Amino acid sequence: MVEWKKYYNDYSVNQELIWLNNCGTTPIGNRILQEVTSYLHGYAKKGVFTELGTFSEVRRGIISILSSLLNCDKDELAIIHNTSEGMNFISLGLGLDTGDEILLLENEYPSNVYPWNHWKERGVLLNFLELKDSPEEFLEYFRNRIKPNTKLITISAVHWCTGMPLPIKEIGRICREKNICFVLDGAQGVGHVPIDVKTMHIDFMAFSGWKWLLGPLGIGILYVRKERLADMNTVFLGQSSVVNGEEYLPYKDLIRPGADRFEFSTPNFTDWIYFFTAIKILHEIGFSKVMERIYELADYLAEGLKKVGCRVNVDDFPGHKTGIIVFDIPGLEPDVIFSALKKNNVISALRLNRIRLAPHIYNSTEQLDKVIEVVETLS
Repeated sequence: MVEWKKYYNDYSVNQELIWLNNCGTTPIGNRILQEVTSYLHGYAKKGVFTELGTFSEVRRGIISILSSLLNCDKDELAIIHNTSEGMNFISLGLGLDTGDEILLLENEYPSNVYPWNHWKERGVLLNFLELKDSPEEFLEYFRNRIKPNTKLITISAVHWCTGMPLPIKEIGRICREKNICFVLDGAQGVGHVPIDVKTMHIDFMAFSGWKWLLGPLGIGILYVRKERLADMNTVFLGQSSVVNGEEYLPYKDLIRPGADRFEFSTPNFTDWIYFFTAIKILHEIGFSKVMERIYELADYLAEGLKKVGCRVNVDDFPGHKTGIIVFDIPGLEPDVIFSALKKNNVISALRLNRIRLAPHIYNSTEQLDKVIEVVETLS
């Protein structure tokens, strides 16, 4: 049994805030802070020669944990900077023809919209899928919405505004049957809901590391199914994109065979130390246990909010687990709720005129009770 109290007491450096925007950004934990500080002390003494974190060791650790979590091969992953960067790699690297259709999701996060806009100039159609009230309704709508010219769909695993998980496995199966390229924005999904890239038939995926994976701003991951690498043009090239690139001269022509070709230049290695420590913590607990705890806290929060008169998103899709709780109070402007929460040191987000809350394992039920008490004074 996991002693969750350990994470309540030890994780957050700032005990003044009740941080419930973990699907947005996450604060640094004490163990992570200690590891990063230790590395920086080592770097101060020996620079890149410090033994407190070598490039190959840390990269190998990150890729090993994530490949296990996602059920993919290690050479199908690359460490990048954010979801937008990954989506641009994918969008700019693929080939589509005039008249082909790309399907996106309405009210999608911009990271999975703007990278596809350049296709409009080439005669490719960009159309949006309506976000339905439940995963079942969305799946039926999606199945009927596909046309002969639909060549690519790119959606999120979980909608960032509503918290609704999308039926990724079923969508992937349909895409595979109809030979449609399936691209997933995993920013709200990885570490939050189970994602198995093989059984879900995901061709490409990009996600950030600073949400459910508790990492730093400015680090992300790109997944490219091995069989699809040949379909991608490597738009950006650098010293790290080529085989034996550490030998600067003579110049090389052979591109690395795996997804690491997209790690084309020097990374922010301090962020790698931060990220590696964060996912090591989650891996040690067990990602399935982490997810279940997130759901338990979210359910606790949802039930408490309903008891004080709030309308809560999970009532729209019962039977589907989510760690994102979205609510409103009938007759009360959402910015009033947002301001009241902020005044009481509760960090939330305002999305589509509703309040979004997302707990993580270091949050306690006592913190959630305080949030419910604040909301009750308003309802």
